[in-house]
Amino acid sequence: MNYRMMGKFIGRILYVEAVFMLPALLISIYGKEGQTIIGFVISIAITLATAAVLSFICRKAKKGFYAREGLVCVGISWIVMSLLGCLPFYFSKEIPHFIDALFETVSGFTTTGASILSDVEALSKGNLYWRSFTHWLGGMGVLVFVLAIGRGREKSDGYTMHLLRAESPGPKVEKLVPRMKDSAKILYFIYVFLTILNIIFLLIGRMPLFDAVCTAFGTAGTGGFGIKNNSIAGYSPYLQNVCTVFMLLFGVNFSCYFMLFIRQVRNVVKDEELRFYLGVVVGSILLITWNISGMYASFGESLRHASFQVASIMTTTGFATTDFDLWPSFSKAILLGLMIVGACAGSTGGGFKCGRTLLLTKSLRRNVRQILHPQKVQVVRVNGQMVREGVLDNMNAYVAAYAFIVVFSFIVISIDGFSPMTNFSAVLACFNNIGPGLEGVGPTCNYGGYSILSKLLLIIDMLAGRLEIFPILILFSKSTWIRR
Repeated sequence: MNYRMMGKFIGRILYVEAVFMLPALLISIYGKEGQTIIGFVISIAITLATAAVLSFICRKAKKGFYAREGLVCVGISWIVMSLLGCLPFYFSKEIPHFIDALFETVSGFTTTGASILSDVEALSKGNLYWRSFTHWLGGMGVLVFVLAIGRGREKSDGYTMHLLRAESPGPKVEKLVPRMKDSAKILYFIYVFLTILNIIFLLIGRMPLFDAVCTAFGTAGTGGFGIKNNSIAGYSPYLQNVCTVFMLLFGVNFSCYFMLFIRQVRNVVKDEELRFYLGVVVGSILLITWNISGMYASFGESLRHASFQVASIMTTTGFATTDFDLWPSFSKAILLGLMIVGACAGSTGGGFKCGRTLLLTKSLRRNVRQILHPQKVQVVRVNGQMVREGVLDNMNAYVAAYAFIVVFSFIVISIDGFSPMTNFSAVLACFNNIGPGLEGVGPTCNYGGYSILSKLLLIIDMLAGRLEIFPILILFSKSTWIRR
């Protein structure tokens, strides 16, 4: 295990994190938020000191970075980044309990949007900005950002590929262009462009600049931290519709945007995952609109709320325009299913992923045909290309780990005595990085009532869900730390 190389890379990440705290500090200075200023100054100092120590100790790190180091480095990076990222909330005393501050920060970085706060508007603007920005930074991945801005080296693609594969969501990660660093730059360019475009459309609807920036961060990262207690419900129908459109856009595999840029429109149209994603979205909107049509004044209002919540839940954003926990059981069942399915692989959304769901369906169909015709060779194809058996094996392992973690977490947090639906939806909402669940953790409630044990477990669930389970799971494996 190349610990020094890992430490050197984590040091770079902490330097980036400290720099990104500066805008929040400036906002606090502008607003004369004394306690928040102190919180950010101390937090930046600690983060920079930690980064400097790691950089000094690991300055003579030898190159050599493989899959195991990549997975471990990603897992530890996100934990360390969250531990230091929660300090502004803690030192400003706006979230006085460290575990609560850590829960809020992990929820931000993992783009979950689950909150322990009962009064979001009581936060200072500096902390509100930092809270929303954690979504944006975690949406595409901080390691991807570090790789994108890092100095180019001819032989860097080895560890770059391992890191990007470990952090990026989806069954597989492929290069957009020959060099992986260039792929990371392209991804972030698309990400920044869509974020700026989102802010512009929000400003056109007369949303205040601060609100527009924070809302765009939550939308781009598909995170869902709102800066109002009623989330997005207090804004105009136009602004809600803008959020609906951009949530869906950020739930699309970013490689589709790259193919559009290089004019491979036919490949985008034929993309099976994209068609599956859009089909589920449209079908869910129509069914829920029909089911809730009697609850609102007009069909248009029902369609608007249904479209927003389907986009919010399927892309795992977690914004809300209405209390969907009051909807009929049929609509809530659809939303619960969307929590599991999630967005496309290669997007900023969480969940099981449409690509993996599509693979699982095709694999199941292949196995049924294999039983009926054992002598015939059956293969799984996606977009006309044969899927390797190794990819299917990894998917099956992911499904097993997914089911075990959900069941185990559900049993453990049930100790706190909340209703089964509250606990089950809480686990699904945190593990799939959605945020709001149903009943006790619905859109008008929060996670503050859970015990420290449950919060710590849900923190692990959020990290495991964002990092596709294995980078966190291998940290608990004895074989990971055995020297070879």
